[in-house]
Amino acid sequence: MVEKGHYVLVIGGAVAGAEAAIQFAQRGIRVAVLEQNALPYGKIEYGLPKWHVKLRNKEEAAIDAKLQHPLVRYVPLTRLGRDVRLPELLRWGFSAVVLANGAWRDRPFPVPEADAYIGRGFYYQNPFMVWFNQMHDPNGTVEPYEVADGAIVVGGGLASIDVAKALMMLTVEEALRRYGISTHVLEMEHGIDRLLQRHGLTLEALGVRGCTLYYRRRAQDMPLTPMPTDTPERLARAQMVRLKVLQTAQRRYLFNFQELCLPVGILTEGGRLVGLVFCRTRIDGDRAVPIPGTEHEVRAPLVISSIGSIPEVLPDIPMRGETYALADPELCRVEGYENVFVVGNAVTGRGNIQESLNHSRRIVQRILEQYLGWDAQLYEHLNRQQESQVADEVARIARHLTARPPLEAEQISLIDDYITQLQQRVGYDGDYPRWIQRHLPKRLEDLLHLELPDADGE
Repeated sequence: MVEKGHYVLVIGGAVAGAEAAIQFAQRGIRVAVLEQNALPYGKIEYGLPKWHVKLRNKEEAAIDAKLQHPLVRYVPLTRLGRDVRLPELLRWGFSAVVLANGAWRDRPFPVPEADAYIGRGFYYQNPFMVWFNQMHDPNGTVEPYEVADGAIVVGGGLASIDVAKALMMLTVEEALRRYGISTHVLEMEHGIDRLLQRHGLTLEALGVRGCTLYYRRRAQDMPLTPMPTDTPERLARAQMVRLKVLQTAQRRYLFNFQELCLPVGILTEGGRLVGLVFCRTRIDGDRAVPIPGTEHEVRAPLVISSIGSIPEVLPDIPMRGETYALADPELCRVEGYENVFVVGNAVTGRGNIQESLNHSRRIVQRILEQYLGWDAQLYEHLNRQQESQVADEVARIARHLTARPPLEAEQISLIDDYITQLQQRVGYDGDYPRWIQRHLPKRLEDLLHLELPDADGE
């Protein structure tokens, strides 16, 4: 028999959404999770580079465990704003709607004219990495992307280094193929430098120039570690680690780096983008200030923008700048709604600060002790940090719900019926493990018939 209580709808099933779902469920609150994809894993599946085999499998297993809680119902292939609208969902009487849909939209390139050349010498990071992660799958449906030696990557965070690594892996793999040498990204993750040394080759001998990562500030300013920087001593230590992280990545994957360069124009020929105009910058506090008269052209066959991700614009959800508009920042309540909230990467916040700092110190100590697998450790840290943030946010939302009258049993039954209709519409019968197995893409390691050591370097 259905008892009265609260019923929460979570939009998005990845790290933040799954954590929100389990936090509500552990409080005895029923939860439905709407996911736009067949799989709930978000950037763990589509954005985390495919060489992170162990980390991907670990994080996806954690999401699976949370979404299989008896009080959680999963609804795949249902996108907010396309398949259902927020007013419709609210009419069904949910106690709260929680947006945990992450940040999938690339931050606009600083030279807006470049957008006219998407697919013609210019790409954004998010769709490029989705393609990179799926390109090996013979049953994949993503459109092919161009890869060219000598590409430009504009950015400065972990994601931009991943793009540079992916480009280097693909161009070196193609060059080695011409020498009759077969390799793959799971082998190159352990170091392109080691692979070439083993074969007595260099980039020069292969005729590979390599891609170049351009950053508007200095190398020591790159956001590559979660270390605190609130004192001069901590800042100096963080800057040292950032430099070590960048230098290690460059040494292992052989990409180039240019600091203090800001894109201010584009170069085009024959309907394609063929390079950028950069301006040199100087650092003024935390800002990169353009230096007049230092503009210079850099020609390249491909440019990829990797300057950050922001929440997608959704119908019925107000925006304030690049993020969702919040009427109550403490509760993360969306402006104009009494019971719509935002958690995770779709809202600014760092959760429990002391816990995050303590965790950061442990991660950084491991980075200082061993640089092997540094990026996997940082990715995992960011996921745990996001879970901590979401847990705090859900606790505040749950306290808010307890002050509201619970739904009657009849209302809960009606919502359950509605969720069933949404599931049936996409052919989901409620068997979560079977659905996941049916929709998992081909894994590169399986196609290669490899039993590999941990690709994350541990």
